Formats: sequence, structure tokens, C-alpha cells
Amino acid sequence: MKEGTIKVKTPGDGERMANLELLRCVAMMMVVVLHYLGKGDLLGDLTEGQLGSMGTAAWLLESFCIVAVNVYMFLSGYFLCMSQFKPSRLIQLWLQVWVYSVAFGLAGAAAGWLGDTAFDTHYLLTLVFPVTMEHYWFMTAYIFLYLLLPFVGVAMRKMTKQQLQLSLGLLFLVFCLWKSILPLRLETDAQGYDCLWYLCVFVAAAYLRRFGAGFLEKRGRSLALYVGGCLLVFGGTMALRQVYLHTGSLERMLKMCLEYNHVLPFAAAVGLFGIFYRIHLGGKAAAAVRRAAPHALGVYLLHENLGLRYAWQKWFRSEFLVSRYAAGGSQAAEVFGAVGSLLLWTVLAAAGVFVCGILVDMARKVIFDLLHRGLMRIGLYRRGISWIESADRVFGTNSGGKNG
Repeated sequence: MKEGTIKVKTPGDGERMANLELLRCVAMMMVVVLHYLGKGDLLGDLTEGQLGSMGTAAWLLESFCIVAVNVYMFLSGYFLCMSQFKPSRLIQLWLQVWVYSVAFGLAGAAAGWLGDTAFDTHYLLTLVFPVTMEHYWFMTAYIFLYLLLPFVGVAMRKMTKQQLQLSLGLLFLVFCLWKSILPLRLETDAQGYDCLWYLCVFVAAAYLRRFGAGFLEKRGRSLALYVGGCLLVFGGTMALRQVYLHTGSLERMLKMCLEYNHVLPFAAAVGLFGIFYRIHLGGKAAAAVRRAAPHALGVYLLHENLGLRYAWQKWFRSEFLVSRYAAGGSQAAEVFGAVGSLLLWTVLAAAGVFVCGILVDMARKVIFDLLHRGLMRIGLYRRGISWIESADRVFGTNSGGKNG
């Protein structure tokens, strides 16, 4: 196989791995920003005549962070496409999601943090069956795709470059390009909140890993793709808003450019990936990133838990910002105060939630390890672990394939 610009990584390529693990952490903090702005009611109403300085700044932040989910999906696909399916990994992932779902869902209810969320049978079922009840939509899509890995992964490793190009083109035509250019809502459009869009991103990441992307050879191109894509997302959203304000039409399309399966957020996500791919990390910085990154998923599972989902934004003064600056103002001091306060509390929220999530998941990992060592003394548990390890070996047999 002729290698592309972005080459296949090996497990020993620690420095480059640190670069992409740093991107994983940044993407997770961007996810926190999205949830702070959206669930904190900080995004101005696009159907209103005035957004105000804070509302406009919030939409600009939203446009630059909307790439986060696609980036996280892209990273997962980039590594999964060269990995073998492991039932043990599936079980560990499900158990991690389940523990977070039940523990913090019940804790949030006991602490009175549910807000308008009803504590009823549906709530309890969502906690107990977090994947099939879509407690975390991202994890539902991820786990469903991981179940397809025995089929998809082998195909991605064995398909030729031309086969991948044609397949990727068809997938993006159906699930991305049509919705990006047509001024209407398609019934099959899930806006990127599903396994099908995850599959599209998976295939794109697999192609990039196997054959590279000459366009991303220079960091400046990646930067232009990311910044330009995000600015176009913001500009397109504001343009659709103006159309609505003047004609009263396209109300359902106002946030189209901000949907995960729109071509602009996806292109910007690829650009951000290219930027971080070119960053060189080493020494203590790389070590710190490698230690934190495996726990980044815990940040999501913590702050998006139903027991906390609509509470933590208030701890970072979202209600104060809305009440003080939502009306906006034209004076320079008012504009500076609104935008400055929004940026300050958004940064504090992203950093605070990220650090808390990392520490909580580190503690969770220690508890899991201790329980595992203790349970290994029980014969039935040992036999179960032995069966899971044998299942891993089954999928590990002849699972590789040439990259050409």
C-alpha cells in the first residue's frame, strides 16, 4: 500500500498518540461548552429580533465547538478501524456506562437536582437500561457501532482505496450532502444523533488512516479548514435567521448548519484533527495527557447524567448571566461585560467539569480494579473471566488484513 500523508500509527508511537489524546481531551471540553451554552439557556433565541451581545457571542462559541462530537467520533473510528473486536471491551464499556447511569442518576434524584425531569418509572428504566433507553445518545451509537466492528472493521482493513472512496462517497451523499444543500427536512435525517452517521465518520477515519489526506499535509490548510468551516457555520446560521425574520419561513432549518451530519461541522472537525496531528508533544506534558485522556469519557458520563444534566450549569452562574445580560445593550461597557462574563464562566465551566470528571473516573477505575482483584478469588467469577478471554482470542484469530 502506498502510504498517505497521515500514516498509520503503531502502539509504540507514543508522542503522536499523545497529540491525538490531547485532541480527545479538547473535544470533551468542547462538549461541556456545548452543554453549558445550550442547557444553560445562554444561546440567544434565533427567532427573536435581537440576540444581544451575549447571545451572539454564545452562538459564535457554539459554532467553534460544534465540531466536538464529530472529532470524538473521528478519533474513535481512527483507532477502532485497525483494532480487533473484543467482547471484554464491550462488557467493560457497558459496565462503565451502567455504573455512572445508576449511581449518579440516583444521587442526583436524592440531592434534588432533577429540575423539571420527573422521577418516575421511565426515569428509573433509563437508569437501569442506559444503552437501549438512550440515557446517553452518544454511547448508544458508539456501542451499537462497536457491535458491528467484527464486520465493519474487517471490511475497512481489506477494501481497496477505490472501493473505500466509492463507499464513502455514497454514504456522505445519502447521510450528509443531501441534507446540507436541500432547503427542507428529510424524514430520514436524524441530524447525526445515530449509529448511521457514526458509521459514515468511521469510514472517513478509516480512509484517512489507511491512505492519508494530501490536503492536510500543511498545518495551515487544516487551520483554514477548521476556522473557515466554523465561521461558515456561524454565518450560515445567521443568514438563515435573517431569512426567517424577513419571510417567516425556514424556521425548522434555523440550526441546520449546526447539526453533526452537516458538511460544514464535519469538514471543520477534519481540519481540527489535522491541526492536532501536526502538534508534537513530549515530556511531562505528554505524560499528563496520556494519564488523563483514558478518563475523558467519564467527563461525559458524569455531566450528562440525567441526575446532573440540567443542574451543573447553575453552579457556574448560567442563571446569573441570563438574568443580567440576556437583554443585551449597545454601550461598549455593556457589550464588553456581557461577552467577557460569558467567556469567563464558559472557560471555568469547561475546566471545572473536565477536572471533576477526570478525577471521578480515576476513582471509578481504582474501585473497579480493587473489585476485580477481590472477585478473582471466587471460582465462578474466574470462570466467567476465562470465558471472556477465550472469546477475545476467537475474534483475535486471523482478524488482521493487509492495508493495501
